[in-house]
Amino acid sequence: MRLLLDTRVFLWWREDSRRLTPELRRAIGRAAPCCVSAASAWEVALKMRAGKVRLPGPFADAVTESRMEPLAISLAHAAAAAELPDYHADPFDRLLVAQARLEGLTLVTHDRRFEPYRIPVLWI
Repeated sequence: MRLLLDTRVFLWWREDSRRLTPELRRAIGRAAPCCVSAASAWEVALKMRAGKVRLPGPFADAVTESRMEPLAISLAHAAAAAELPDYHADPFDRLLVAQARLEGLTLVTHDRRFEPYRIPVLWI
């Protein structure tokens, strides 16, 4: 299975949170590839600046150390995100939906606001 982790799930993965079941951890560990979007890096950078998130080092290092693949934001991703129905107002999450659709990825999330988009989702 090819996965795209949403921002919160990636942070939970990094901190070894109990929110991720052993079954879900195995699925993430076996994914080929398991991707983290540049949208998540951007979102975390803004949250770090606001003091809402702390990381021990650069976000890019966390992705590399986790043996996950960074997923760049393309012009096609941006255009697709703009065309999505307004089920979810968060621009970072809309980018994740667009990326999952265009790249054929399953999104890993806990956020039920993704349901109306009818993309493949692995729910937490």
